[in-house]
Amino acid sequence: MVNPTKISGSTGLLQRFELKYTFLLSSCLGHPGTTGVILCPRPSHMSSRTSRGLAYERLPCEDIDTVACESSLDSDIALQNASCDEFPDRQRVEQNLLRKVDLRMSILVLIYILNYIDRNNAAAARLRGFEDDLHLEGQQFNTILSILYVGYTLMQVPSNMYLNKIGRPSIYLPICMAIWGLISVLTGATKGFLGAVCTRFFLGFVEAAFFPGALFLLSKWYKRRELGQRTAILSCGIMISNAFGSLLASAILDGMDGVMGLAAWRWLFYIEGSMTICVAICAIFILPDFPATTTSRSWLTAEEQVLAQLRMEEDAGVDDETECSKGGESGLKQAFSDWKVWWLATAMATLNALLSFNAFFPTLSATLGYSSTVSLLLCSPPWLFATCVAFFMSRHSDVTGERFGHIMIPLLVGIAGFMMAMATMNTAVRYLSLFLMAQSYTAFVVYWAWASNSIPRPTSKRAVALAFINAFSSLGNIAGSYVWPKSWGPSYWNSYAICIGCGVLCIIMSWIFRQHLVRLNREIEAKKVEGLKDFTYLL
Repeated sequence: MVNPTKISGSTGLLQRFELKYTFLLSSCLGHPGTTGVILCPRPSHMSSRTSRGLAYERLPCEDIDTVACESSLDSDIALQNASCDEFPDRQRVEQNLLRKVDLRMSILVLIYILNYIDRNNAAAARLRGFEDDLHLEGQQFNTILSILYVGYTLMQVPSNMYLNKIGRPSIYLPICMAIWGLISVLTGATKGFLGAVCTRFFLGFVEAAFFPGALFLLSKWYKRRELGQRTAILSCGIMISNAFGSLLASAILDGMDGVMGLAAWRWLFYIEGSMTICVAICAIFILPDFPATTTSRSWLTAEEQVLAQLRMEEDAGVDDETECSKGGESGLKQAFSDWKVWWLATAMATLNALLSFNAFFPTLSATLGYSSTVSLLLCSPPWLFATCVAFFMSRHSDVTGERFGHIMIPLLVGIAGFMMAMATMNTAVRYLSLFLMAQSYTAFVVYWAWASNSIPRPTSKRAVALAFINAFSSLGNIAGSYVWPKSWGPSYWNSYAICIGCGVLCIIMSWIFRQHLVRLNREIEAKKVEGLKDFTYLL
C-alpha cells in the first residue's frame, strides 16, 4: 500500500530512480512480498527524498552503491522500462483515473452552457421588447453586444496567470461563475443604455476566467490524444446552449410576460442568472484542482495521483510541475515571444468573426417570416445537428491525430451555407443554410484542441498562451457584432460575404501553420536519439 506523506512537484529522472530504488529497499528489509512502498519514520540522521509527489525516507539499509544504481536505472529509463516497474497494473489504474477525472470534468459542460446562455440572452430578449424598453437607437444594441468582449479580452491573460499561481480552479472558477450570474440578474434591472453597457462590460470581465481556465485545467489532466475529444465535449456546450437556450428563452418569454408587472425579457435575465449561481455553488464541490495539489488526495488514490503527473510528463517529454516553477512572468515572456501564439490568435480572431452569426441567430431565424416564439424554436435543430457533427469530427480527429483537415472541411461546408443564404430568400433553402452555418462551429472546437496541442510546455507558458489566444481572438467577436446591422437585413448579403472572406482567410492561415509544424516535426525527428520517445506536433 502506498502511503503518501507529502505531495510536491516531481523532478524528472531522479524520481524514477528513487521509486524503483525504494521498491528494492523493501526487499532488503525482509519484505520480499511487499507490493508497495514502505515508508519508515525519519530519524534525525536520515534525509527525506521525494518521488513523483510522494515523500520517501531513506532506509537503514541504504548503504549500497547509489551511483551504480542510478547509472543502472538511467539505462532502464532509456529503454523505457521505468513505467512498468512503477505501475505493473498501469492499464487498470489509468482507466480508473480517467473515469474519475471525466466524471468531475463533466460539470464544465454545464457551466459552459450557462456561460453562453448568460452571454447570448440579449439576442433572445431583443425579440421581446429589449430595445424598445431601453430606448436603444442606431448601433446601440450592437455596442451592448460588443462591449462584453472588451472586458472579456482584458481579463483572460491575468486570470489564467493567477489560476496557474494559486492552483485551485475548484474555488476560483465557481466564484467567478457566481459573480457573473449575479451580474446577469442585474442586467434585468437596467433602465437604459448606460446601465446595460456597464453590466455587459463587467459580465465579460468576469466570464473571461472560465473558458481559458477550463482549457488550462483540461490540459493539466489529459494527454494530447485525449484532449481533442474532451475539448470538443466542452466546446459543444456552446452549441447545446444555443439549442436549449432558445427553448428555455421561448418558454420564459411566453410564460412570464407581465408577471409582477415586469416585462418578459427582464424575467429572462433574472431566471437564467439565478440558475448560474445555483450551479456555481455545486461546482465548488465537484471541480478538481491540478494533479499535484493536496486536494486531489480526497478523490484519487496515491497511485492514481502519481500516475496523473507521470502521464503529463510522458506526453510532453518534460515534467510539467518542474517547468511550472519558472513562474507566471516567465510564462508571459515565453508566450509573447513565440510567433505561433500570435498566429493562432489571429487565425482564431478571423474564425470568431465568421462565427459572429451566433449572436444574431434568432434574428436570422426571424427572417424566415415566423413569429418570435416560432423563430426561437426553429433555432434549436441546427444547433443540435452542429453538436453531433462537432462530436463526431473531434473524435475522429483524435483517433487519426489530424487537425487541419477537420478544421478545413467544416469551414468549407459553412461557406457553402453562407452562399446558399446569399443566393435566395426561399424559406426552405435559407433554413437549410442555417444548419450548414451552425456546423462550422466544429472548426472552432478542433482549433482549440490544436492550439492546446501546439503549445505543450512549460505549463506557465501554456496558461498564458491559451488565455491570450482566446483574448485576442475576441477581437473577432467585437468586430463581428457590427457585421449584422438591421439595415443589411433581411437578406444580410453583405454580412454573409464578410463571413465567407473570414473563412477563406482562416483556412489559408491554418494551412501555413500546418506546414510550419511539418518542418518542426522533421527537425525533432532528426534530433531523436534511437530508442527514446520524443514529442511531435499533431498536424
